[in-house]
Amino acid sequence: METRRDTFQAIADPTRRAIIDLVSRQPMNLNAIAAHFSISRPAISKQMKVLEECGLVQVEEKGRERYCSLRTEKLFEVSDWIEQYKREWNNRLDALERYLEQVQQTKKAT
Repeated sequence: METRRDTFQAIADPTRRAIIDLVSRQPMNLNAIAAHFSISRPAISKQMKVLEECGLVQVEEKGRERYCSLRTEKLFEVSDWIEQYKREWNNRLDALERYLEQVQQTKKAT
């Protein structure tokens, strides 16, 4: 049975997040990416495979090199998911702020 990977699995790993950060700045070949880490080139290749399977990274062959670039549209999944909680927590914090202001006003009045 094939395991289906998603964006959240990809960003769960700190090495993959660091790779995303690197290729978000400019497309890079695998050797250039690997040079930023203390893990082996095969280990970087495995991390890249996960990122590619999740659709976060696009790998293009240019001659003998494989260049990796970020596909930002997949990060919108994460952003949209976070946004729903951000709105909820902002509403809760606004309500708490109003409540605390009311408590302070009541204390000042007494």
